Amino acid sequence: MKSTMMRTPLNLSHFLERAGRLFGGQEIVSRMPDKSLHRYTYADFYRRARLLAEALTRAGLQPGDRVATLMWNHYAHFETYFGVIAAGGVLHTLNLRLSPQDIAYIANHAGDRFLIVDDVLLPLLEQFRDEVDFERVIVVPLNGKPVADGMDDYEAFLGTATGDFDYPEMDENDPCAMCYTSGTTGRPKGVVYSHRSQVLHSLVQAMPDAIGISGHDVLLPVVPMFHANAWGVPYTAAMLGVKMVFPGPHLHPDDLLPLLESEKVTLSCGVPTIWLPMAQMIAANPGKWKLQKGLRLTVGGAAVPESMIRAYAQLDIEVLQGWGMTETSPLATLSRITAQQRHLDADARFKVQAMQGYPLPLVDVRGIGDEGEVPWDGKSVGEIQVHGPWITGNYHGVPVSEESFSADGWLRTGDVASIDELGFMKISDRTKDLIKSGGEWISSVDLENAIMGHPSVQEAAVIAVPHPKWSERPLAVIVLKAGQKVGEDEIREYLGKHFVKWMVPDAYAFVESIPRTSTGKFLKTALREQFREWKWDD
Repeated sequence: MKSTMMRTPLNLSHFLERAGRLFGGQEIVSRMPDKSLHRYTYADFYRRARLLAEALTRAGLQPGDRVATLMWNHYAHFETYFGVIAAGGVLHTLNLRLSPQDIAYIANHAGDRFLIVDDVLLPLLEQFRDEVDFERVIVVPLNGKPVADGMDDYEAFLGTATGDFDYPEMDENDPCAMCYTSGTTGRPKGVVYSHRSQVLHSLVQAMPDAIGISGHDVLLPVVPMFHANAWGVPYTAAMLGVKMVFPGPHLHPDDLLPLLESEKVTLSCGVPTIWLPMAQMIAANPGKWKLQKGLRLTVGGAAVPESMIRAYAQLDIEVLQGWGMTETSPLATLSRITAQQRHLDADARFKVQAMQGYPLPLVDVRGIGDEGEVPWDGKSVGEIQVHGPWITGNYHGVPVSEESFSADGWLRTGDVASIDELGFMKISDRTKDLIKSGGEWISSVDLENAIMGHPSVQEAAVIAVPHPKWSERPLAVIVLKAGQKVGEDEIREYLGKHFVKWMVPDAYAFVESIPRTSTGKFLKTALREQFREWKWDD
C-alpha cells in the first residue's frame, strides 16, 4: 500500500510566505547602534527579504553558494535569514567575537562568496579583508553614512530588484544555513543545516512542552544571530508571526531591562552570563522595572546554577534551561516539570529545573561509559551521544572521525552526564574538564554551581591543576560581587555542606574577571594557561 499524502518538501521559504500573508501587521523592533528604535512590520520584512533574494540572484548567486553575514541582531539580519535562503543560497553567520584570524579561516573554509556586514563592524572587517576573497561586500548602513567605494550599499542593492521573483526549486534536504563551532579545542568546524532540519526544529521547539513559543509572545533574542542560528528562534518566530525585539549591539542589563519593559517582552533567550547580573540588578532595585507577568527566560550555553533559577522565581520569572550544541541546531533537551513530576515540592522542582532536561521529540539521547550504554538510573555517568533529524551527521569539509561520531552514527558530544528514570539529563562536565584526583572523578560543573550559590559570589570557574600527590586537584577561580569580601576558608566551609571533603577545592584564586569564549562560556583553556605555574604550599 502506498501513502496518499502529498509530497510537499519541508522548506523555510514557506515560513517566509506565511509571515507575509498572515502576519503582515505584526511589529518588528530593533535597537540601533545609537540606541534609537527602528520599527517596521512583517509585511516590510517579507517584501525586503524577497527583494534581497532577487538582488542576490541578479548578482549571480547560484544554488548552494554561501553568503556570509557579519552583523548584530536587528531587522536586516533577520531579512538575510530568509532572503539568502529564498534565493537558494546558504546563510553563513560569522561569529564577530572570534579573532580576525579565525573569522578569515572560517570564511575561506566555507567558501563564502558574498558578505553582508554592518557598517559599525567595518573596522573588524578591515582586520581580515585581505585574507578573504569576497566577490562582493554589501554594507548595511545602520549609521546612515555613505558606503565606501568598492562596496555595495545594502539599500541600493535591494533597489536592483524589481519585485518580480519566483523561488527556485529546492529539496528539503538542500543546505540552507551553516555555522561554525567556537573552536575552543582545535580549529572551528562547520555544521551545515538543511531546510528539513530547521523546519522540524522550529515546529518542535514551539510545542507547549518544549519552549512553547506562541504567536502571542513578544520575543527578544539576546543570543546572537551569529551563533547557532540564534537557537533557531528567528525561524520559529516567522512561522508564528511573533513580535520580535532585537537588541542590536546593546547587551548590558542596563540596556536590556528597559527594552524588556517598554516592549512588554514575554520570552527572551540568552546565556547565563547575561541573566546572572540582571537578576542582581533587579533585586537591588525593587520596583524599578515593571516586567511582564509570566516572563520566561530560556537559558543555554552553560549549566545554570540553581541559585539563579531560585532568584528569578522570587521575581515571578521562569527560567527554562535547555541544552544543545551548534551540532544539534541547537536545542536537544529542555528542563520543564512534567506531569509525572507535578507532585514535587518547590525544592525538588528547583533541582529538576537545574538539570539539562529531557530530550525533545525526535531526539534520542544515550550515555556511553567504558562498558557500553549506561542505565537511566540518575547515577551512572557516561559521554552523552545524540541522534535525530536536526543533529549533524558530519562536519563540512572534514572526514567523519571516531572522535566525533560513534560507529553507529551518533554524535559524540564530549559532555559527561547521568540520565534519570524520566530521561532527565544532568551534565557532570565536559570530558576535557573533569578533574581526576587520586583516581576519583570530580565534577567542575557541580562545584561551580555550588560556589555561585554563595551570596557573595558573582561567578566561579573550577579547573584542574597538577598535584604532586593526587595527580590533580581542583582550583576554584572566583569573582566576588561588588563590595563583597570573602576568604577561602568561608568558601571551603560553605562547600563542605554540599560535598565530601576530598571533592572540596584546596586552592582558591579571587580575580576581577574570568575569560570567556565568543559565546559567553568560561574559557577554561585560558584559565589553565593562566594558572599553569600554580605552586602548592609544602
